[in-house]
Amino acid sequence: MFLGGPSSSCFNAVEPIEAMRSYSSVAKLLPIMSSKRVLVALSGGVDSSVAAHLLQQQGWDVVGAFLRNGVEAPEASCRPRQGCCSAEDARDAALIADQLDIPFHSLDMEEEFLAIQNYFKAEYQAGRTPNPCAACNRDVKFGALEKFADAIDADFLATGHYARLRTHDGQLELKRGVDQFKDQSYVLFPVPERILQRTLLPIGEFDKSETRRIASSLGMRVSDKADSQEICFVPSGNYRDQLKKDGGLGAAGAMVDTSGKVIGQHQGYMGFTRGQRKGLGVPWTEPLYVIDIIPESATVVLGTRSEIGSPTATISRLHCFGCKINVGDVWDEIGVQFRSTPGAVPASLKYLGDGNAELHFHLTAESINPGQGVAIYRGERMLAGAWIERADYPSVNFIV
Repeated sequence: MFLGGPSSSCFNAVEPIEAMRSYSSVAKLLPIMSSKRVLVALSGGVDSSVAAHLLQQQGWDVVGAFLRNGVEAPEASCRPRQGCCSAEDARDAALIADQLDIPFHSLDMEEEFLAIQNYFKAEYQAGRTPNPCAACNRDVKFGALEKFADAIDADFLATGHYARLRTHDGQLELKRGVDQFKDQSYVLFPVPERILQRTLLPIGEFDKSETRRIASSLGMRVSDKADSQEICFVPSGNYRDQLKKDGGLGAAGAMVDTSGKVIGQHQGYMGFTRGQRKGLGVPWTEPLYVIDIIPESATVVLGTRSEIGSPTATISRLHCFGCKINVGDVWDEIGVQFRSTPGAVPASLKYLGDGNAELHFHLTAESINPGQGVAIYRGERMLAGAWIERADYPSVNFIV
């Protein structure tokens, strides 16, 4: 059985037969269940719109929902590729639902999004780099959506993510999307397996260009709408602006090299992330990068490109997808992805128990950020997701 289904909106009640022929082979992968209800997260973008259309074509009882975050941002403040203008996105989602002639709900998620913003600030205060979009996927886009699905007796959820879900021998398999440049499986790493077992991802089989072509052939108003890639509650695209608005960038302090020697000063440690190269303000013979952040002393450790690699990392809250792992087990020949950009670093994993594990990279991994998430793959399949707790920096040879 195919479990999958991204979300998007269409804007035309007409059913172009030629357009249907072009993706009929993919549509056949979706289960035809006219008696089953599916709740589709309509974001106001092209992906979720096409997903809703595909599910409707397969006979599902489709219900659309838009998640309002309560963030008010003037239209002029929104960057071209940023989905921060909630009013515009809500309108597009409602118009798509109207075009598809499906029930539509606008859900007030302001309280849930406020919790995400509080988490965002707390992580920077702790010298970590938060992953608000992953936390939002877990708590809002899937967590809160699941509760609403239960309230309306929906059997499944659906979103517009470029990823694939399957069941094989009764076990869930989460795989990368067919479009290797658009693959979004990584952002699903924190979502509980329980929820993914009732999730549909219809466009995981498509290239992005094909999704847009389908939307265009159906006359969808969102067919050429830019992708949303920024943090929704940071209209400017600069996370420091949000921190300044919410209390500042933390204590000022010293910038030191990997031996502990002071080489500069900064005005707030929360304004830095590991791996950062620009805006450091320290003249040097070669480019410097942020290697570590020590919040207790407001110290920012800088080093050269050759010093930013980490051979090992500790992860927590590990949970598997369709497989099991026991204390002492070692997974060899895995790929570890710790950024949303598709791609994985070869590594091995040793499970310590209670959701904790050690990662050993075949080559040093650059700019590991505690607070970020990791997706653990074998080939195209994601075996597990977890959160980075600590990275080891052999180049840092002083004791705080």
